[in-house]
Amino acid sequence: MKSFFLTAATAVLIALGSHGCTAGSGTSLTTQQALAAQAEPKKFMLAFRSEQELDRYIRELAEKQKRKRRRIMSKLAAPAVVPKAAFGDADKESESITNVQHAGVDEGGIVKVHGNHLVILRRGRLFTVSIADGNLEPVSAVDAFSPDIDPRYTWYDEMLISGDTVVAIGYSYERGGTEANLFHINAAGELMYQSTYQLRSNDYYSSRNYASRLIGTKLIFYTPLYIGWNEDPLNALPAVRRWHKGAKPDEFRRIIAATDVYRAGASITSDEDVALHTVTTCDLARGDFNCKATSVVGPSGRVFYVSPNAVYVWAASWNYPWTSKPHAQSNSMLYRMPLDGSPPSALRVSGSPVDQFSFLETEDGRLNVLVRSDSAGDGMWRAEVAAGDVALMRVPLTMLTDGSDSVSASDYLTLPRVEGYDFQNRFVGDYLLYGSGSGWGYPKSAPHSPLFLVRWTDGENYQLALDHGTDRIEQMGQDAVVVGTDGRDLLFTSVDLTDSPKVAGAYVRKGVSQGELRSQGFFYKPDGEDSGTLGLPISVPARPGYRHLFETSAAILFLHNVSGHLSEIGELGSHPDRASDDQCRASCVDWYGNARPLFVRGRIIALLGYELVEGSRQGDHVTEIRRVSFAPNRSQVAAAASK
Repeated sequence: MKSFFLTAATAVLIALGSHGCTAGSGTSLTTQQALAAQAEPKKFMLAFRSEQELDRYIRELAEKQKRKRRRIMSKLAAPAVVPKAAFGDADKESESITNVQHAGVDEGGIVKVHGNHLVILRRGRLFTVSIADGNLEPVSAVDAFSPDIDPRYTWYDEMLISGDTVVAIGYSYERGGTEANLFHINAAGELMYQSTYQLRSNDYYSSRNYASRLIGTKLIFYTPLYIGWNEDPLNALPAVRRWHKGAKPDEFRRIIAATDVYRAGASITSDEDVALHTVTTCDLARGDFNCKATSVVGPSGRVFYVSPNAVYVWAASWNYPWTSKPHAQSNSMLYRMPLDGSPPSALRVSGSPVDQFSFLETEDGRLNVLVRSDSAGDGMWRAEVAAGDVALMRVPLTMLTDGSDSVSASDYLTLPRVEGYDFQNRFVGDYLLYGSGSGWGYPKSAPHSPLFLVRWTDGENYQLALDHGTDRIEQMGQDAVVVGTDGRDLLFTSVDLTDSPKVAGAYVRKGVSQGELRSQGFFYKPDGEDSGTLGLPISVPARPGYRHLFETSAAILFLHNVSGHLSEIGELGSHPDRASDDQCRASCVDWYGNARPLFVRGRIIALLGYELVEGSRQGDHVTEIRRVSFAPNRSQVAAAASK
């Protein structure tokens, strides 16, 4: 859980540091039918035949896992003490303000657009700000949870909007599951709480991934379920209850039948290291939070990826440092769970991807995945410490069947190895780019740091020498931009991906560091075929990456791109001295960040903590024209504190 691991993880990340896409990428929804036809497998995974068979299997599995957990806990040192502060007592496409991996697949985030309003999730509250008639005016503020719920030990990190429904998504360590809080938003930007639903799950947190996606009106969750952690193992099965004061455990309603739980045709791991990898789809159009789940039984380490057509889960065995085999490279399984309701399919694989950006489903009916030999998924901070050999797996989707088949060695293209941790990777156009940087640790010097590129269509690979590490790889039109530090300054390198890849331009912003680590902290807004503006939060010099959890970024930096030539057009800064105590009751650590560049309806706006700062571009310079604070006012804080 986040708060349990906060102190220990921060120490690890500091130590690691010391030694050292914009919508439109990937496939589109228009290819869904063609891709589905190509992907039709000859055989699928095996479903349980009855409730009795599933009951017997789950109970036997739970007992084995409990025995393993007792052995593990006896070897672990005492847990670190968690600080109290960690708990805290145009067209449709042009309006997208979220830097998503795939067009048409929205990701849970901290700011969205609804009509004439920005909707912002911040420190356990939802806020709306009117952008009508060129203004910035706070409208509404409500708690992001039920009025009769105790929000302590719950983290409300993600938000999505479908129609007039706002969904604030969190994870409760007290109630032990994923929470979806539904609000109605009207044309005036006023928010009205509707209901809260709780899904059985274990912690889904990842330092890089997002737990939820939205395709049309379908809300999609990925959640792991570790069977042996429940007294009654059947309570590990996916279920939903509508929250009310005094809600009882027996009010959970199963949303999965035995015939919706699948096993591979051949086991690849011991029963002690198994999870139910669950994809839950809830139709928000019905108004009753109608949900249905599908689960696959597999190794407990995980990375999941959502394309417009399917959810992929790459499951690898967790391994502990006292085991004789610290990294079991072959104990991995790839699952494909189609969004059209078809049965899952699977394939035995090796290694593990680092994060969701290690995947690309392409229009030719294939799946491309970058893997590392020493990696066990992206749960918590595991993505930050992936290591080992690097390879690109490229397989036709028809190869995924019932899980009894294995990928052959010829389906892996061995790639140059990257030294160190803080590995970053991204598919942009016909290329896969990867390298390493400073990540969550302190900025470190990285002279002549290599950036590796491979053209996934034919396997041709390239290497470019950069003057900085690789902390961020983003799509910039048809090309890419790589952001990193040399230990002192923040550097941007544009990469031309036409013909043979080459460095097209560079920009150095002296005396700053990157202010946000997550993919959604970046946005690129095209204004021509080969030009556009990018925005990225920046902070004080040499700030370690983990400080974004506790500190607001100093500013949003804006650069203009013309054919790879990058030039600064200004920044919009925060006024942290004006901040006041917000009496935070929940989500008092910014796990998903607190700053975003917003390009909406021809306007340039910087979200910086509780401030929105608008700039006007005159020629080649952006200057501030207005700012507004939407921080809770005294009456709101007093009302919240009295609850």
